[in-house]
Amino acid sequence: MTSNEPERKSATQSSLSRFVRSLGPYQSLALVLVPVSVVEPLKLIAVAVAGEGHWITGTAMVAGAYAVSVLFIERLFGLVKPKLLTLPWFARIWSRFVRVRGKLAGWLVPSLAAPPAAAADRPVVKPKAAPLRPR
Repeated sequence: MTSNEPERKSATQSSLSRFVRSLGPYQSLALVLVPVSVVEPLKLIAVAVAGEGHWITGTAMVAGAYAVSVLFIERLFGLVKPKLLTLPWFARIWSRFVRVRGKLAGWLVPSLAAPPAAAADRPVVKPKAAPLRPR
């Protein structure tokens, strides 16, 4: 491996990321929807395959689909999200999604929930430990 290979990879990666960032909002939406429209149905098909008795194949398909979803689509969405948020309807849907996700996270893991405003203003009073009594 020569010293030019990492530079070439980063240059290619940055030019690809520049190209994706240069797209308009609707082009960015189409760029995200194409892989999502392939990967999401593939997850359902994988469950059906596993349900037919081919559980190793189904499990491998589910794992592969989730890997593509996390490794590729998530990064792609991170690149195009600023452009998508310029669309008013997408910005409304995204803000509602984030709000609902926050509420669900607060219900599932209470430590993630923000304290209510009234509770945040009150001082925290720790209960005193009971004194130890000799036996």
